[in-house]
Amino acid sequence: MTLFRLVLLPSLLVLTLVSAIAVVWARHENRVLFVKLTRIQARRDALNVEFGRLELEKATWADPGRIESIARKTMGMVNPTPDDTRLVRQ
Repeated sequence: MTLFRLVLLPSLLVLTLVSAIAVVWARHENRVLFVKLTRIQARRDALNVEFGRLELEKATWADPGRIESIARKTMGMVNPTPDDTRLVRQ
């Protein structure tokens, strides 16, 4: 009984405290990592929204009708007439 009181009981007490501290630390790490994950997912969602907006903007700017309209208005481009067309043989 004295060996139990002198050695095993204090050892079990220390091991229990170490185990409790490890559980608290693991839960804290879990919470910290979950907050990071949530922030990263929110950033990913924001980037996906921005990517979709940029894809739509790119499609708008690259519309062939829009490009033709700008070419005609700002550069004075016109469709070539048959007289302006030359056949080049290889």
